[in-house]
Amino acid sequence: MLVRKLRFPKYYKMFPFLCLFAVLLLLVMSGLQMFPVAATQAKPSVSAKAAVLLHADTGEVLFAKNESERLSMASTTKIMTSLLALEQAAVSNPEITLTTEMVTVEGSSMGLKAGYRLTLRDLAIGMLTVSGNDAANSAAIAMAGSKEAFAKRMNDRAAQIGMKNTHFVTPSGLDDPEHYSTAYDMALLGAEAIRNEDFLSICSQKQVSVQFIQPEQRVRYSNHNRLLSMYQGCIGVKTGFTKKSGRCLVSAAERNGVRLVAVTLSAPDDWNDHQRMFDYGFSCVKAYPIDESGVSYSVPVVGGQAESVLVQGQALPKPLTLSESQYQSLKRVVELPRFLYAPVEPQQVIGRVRYDLDGKTVASVPLSACDPVSALVLKPSFWQKITAWFQGLFS
Repeated sequence: MLVRKLRFPKYYKMFPFLCLFAVLLLLVMSGLQMFPVAATQAKPSVSAKAAVLLHADTGEVLFAKNESERLSMASTTKIMTSLLALEQAAVSNPEITLTTEMVTVEGSSMGLKAGYRLTLRDLAIGMLTVSGNDAANSAAIAMAGSKEAFAKRMNDRAAQIGMKNTHFVTPSGLDDPEHYSTAYDMALLGAEAIRNEDFLSICSQKQVSVQFIQPEQRVRYSNHNRLLSMYQGCIGVKTGFTKKSGRCLVSAAERNGVRLVAVTLSAPDDWNDHQRMFDYGFSCVKAYPIDESGVSYSVPVVGGQAESVLVQGQALPKPLTLSESQYQSLKRVVELPRFLYAPVEPQQVIGRVRYDLDGKTVASVPLSACDPVSALVLKPSFWQKITAWFQGLFS
């Protein structure tokens, strides 16, 4: 048998490289990304004794360090004091004449004196910008009659928010053995506070002016929160410091519809701690649009000129902001009746599509009728006509 010896071209050694080049070319042409972008960052390292990063919309904890340890929280206390003041001011914003008891307090100040007169809302501005202890004292006494009575209001509100490891004693945050909170509880408070539009409008500004009624003057106060200038998207919230508490900070930032709240207690490097936490958080949480406009359902109609009606949803104007793990756990549930009775009005809401996460509904889209369905008008039978004729004779 004749065996022919195969001869390879002299450039056969380049064959592996040509194969690699072909694979790379196929990847590029198919649009595949060889290297992922915007991947989740590594968890940050922080200087704080206790810290939390919270997704404000869902309450998911994205990062935590000693988050349940009870610690003093200094002037971040004024988040609660100013929130209560603004909630009351939204109903009635009284003019307050300051007394010696109100303004006699150590520490940071907005420069208040006995006899001055200004509104409750303006006291909240002094708390959220220059961290005025005099403003916090004045608001507490004006609203509740005493600091002790106001502390009860603070603790009642804390219970409503779900702050289970918090106890307020002072409206300003000056040290007291029984005045404490946790990083997690303060994150809950921060998230609750920025849901108040007036609170957010104040704490997100670098400078805010107050118009005094007596003496008649306008004073401009600069916000102590340097993170407003240091971090893109920062929208608040409040700084704090005492020798016992160390540096405390509750901050919030928003990007692409994602809102995060960060807290550090006793943090020597709090500005950088918060920036690292926010960078990490924004790499974890994404915006997911909800659009039900392209899906329709048929619902049977009883007694109508049509046997069924089409119902359709819509797109939500605001996307859901979730971590990837939350998105994977999201449950979509369609709620529709088994049938309808005619008539059906145009755009009548028939049901909904709800999105549930951990047993809680986080989004809901109404399902509305696409077209009307009139009731079927039945002709009277022979015996109905006879009955009606006799009724007419004796009526």
